[in-house]
Amino acid sequence: MDTRPDDGRRGEGLLELLEVMDRLRSPGGCPWDAEQTHASLAPYAVEEAYELAEAIEHGTQADVVDELGDVLLQVVFHARVGQDGPDPFDIDDVARGIVAKLRRRHPHVFDGLAVTGASEVESNWDAIKGAEKPHRTGPLDGIPHGMPPLERATKVASRLDRAGLLPDSVPTDSLGDRMLALVLDARRAGKDPSAELRDALHRLERDATTTT
Repeated sequence: MDTRPDDGRRGEGLLELLEVMDRLRSPGGCPWDAEQTHASLAPYAVEEAYELAEAIEHGTQADVVDELGDVLLQVVFHARVGQDGPDPFDIDDVARGIVAKLRRRHPHVFDGLAVTGASEVESNWDAIKGAEKPHRTGPLDGIPHGMPPLERATKVASRLDRAGLLPDSVPTDSLGDRMLALVLDARRAGKDPSAELRDALHRLERDATTTT
């Protein structure tokens, strides 16, 4: 599905997307797009991320490409909104910021640091991130409270595991405790509980549809 020009140049499609977004937000463009804010667009970012995850798990390559486009639109849209804010920024600021972060957090690629494997890369990443954000003193700092509970529980389990603090077991006195225990078990087994649940739900929906 390679749609690049014959000369192999990359990025022309991104530039075209920026031009389209600029026209939509400019005078004479789309009234709806023009009145959007970061806050009004935030729910779409969450929705599009879930749709991408579903396409990856159950869709075709064309579905994945389509949903990636919707996610990319969210980045471009927010960057264009940022140009009109009191402290303006644009897509280049966004791109340069993530480029700088990737270079900092991959010293084994860009600075010649020797590593023995992926686990050491992950440890270095955590150490570099900790130095960048010294105000975060605990392993759970920075996890958004607004995440859906299952995804947040998965993130908490991951952080505790990487810090060597994942408990061997938790009380199972309530339904919530039992659900949390399953999340911790999934972490130990290297499974994503959200993906596992989505897959099980997909089978349930499929079976219900075929039996009606």
